[in-house]
Amino acid sequence: MKRTLIYKIEEKFNNMTIEQFIRSKGFSHKVIVALKKTPNGIVKNNIWAYTRESVSTGDILTLTLNEEESSDKIIPIKLPLDIVYEDDDLLVINKPSGMPTHPSYKNYDNTLANAVAYYYQQQNQSFVFRCINRLDRDTTGLTIIAKNPFSASVLYNAAKNRRLHRTYEALVCGRLEGEGVIDAPISREVHSTITRCVDTKNGERAVTHYRSLAYHSDKDLSYIALQLETGRTHQIRVHMKHIGHPLPGDYLYHPDYTYINRVALHSSGLEFDHPITQKHLKFYCPIPQDMNII
Repeated sequence: MKRTLIYKIEEKFNNMTIEQFIRSKGFSHKVIVALKKTPNGIVKNNIWAYTRESVSTGDILTLTLNEEESSDKIIPIKLPLDIVYEDDDLLVINKPSGMPTHPSYKNYDNTLANAVAYYYQQQNQSFVFRCINRLDRDTTGLTIIAKNPFSASVLYNAAKNRRLHRTYEALVCGRLEGEGVIDAPISREVHSTITRCVDTKNGERAVTHYRSLAYHSDKDLSYIALQLETGRTHQIRVHMKHIGHPLPGDYLYHPDYTYINRVALHSSGLEFDHPITQKHLKFYCPIPQDMNII
């Protein structure tokens, strides 16, 4: 997949080197190396240029990223793909339940990566799969796919520095009122490669904000909204179990399938600045039907 970016140098960047300028735009070292290796990857005023060259006010700098190979070992498979938003730099997808994000053992042809690979194969485009906010297999909702290494670099950095805001909605057992913050470190459980637990000695810091939205007394279920400050594996599921309100349908932490047959968690909101244009983007996707039971 090819992406060309054109910059007209403003006065505040006068006399910077090309490398200094493109680093100021968020290009990582890895992406800069890729630009150097791409024929005509860096062009100043229609002439190929070295990154050590300086730029002047009014110069036109053209950067071209060109990936001709697709992700190894991802088989293009025709699967449901609900695209909420797409442009030259990213996809926002509403992922269904039962679909892993990445291929793994026993899941090599039923993943979101397979579906995206097929989507671009039909357009005769190469595609490297880069998911910014990976969702667990049974978690539904919004996830971002970067379409080139530059947008991936900027978005990964935004997530790391808490500039990518994620909102989740969930069903939890019991009556949960008001709002609160769970600040409890999480680590892998001893003798397990999958499950996590709150571990005050060896865990990494994990912070979850929650807010109650509704309560169903007959089912004894609460409907809540959550926001994450950190992104630990199974964070919401572990934190809610820790405070005595596990998610129903959670095969790892609370396998009660009375009202729902999968973990009752949905990625409902994403808010971030576009990696190239810096336009503020905001997306919301309502809960699926199987969670609409309160």
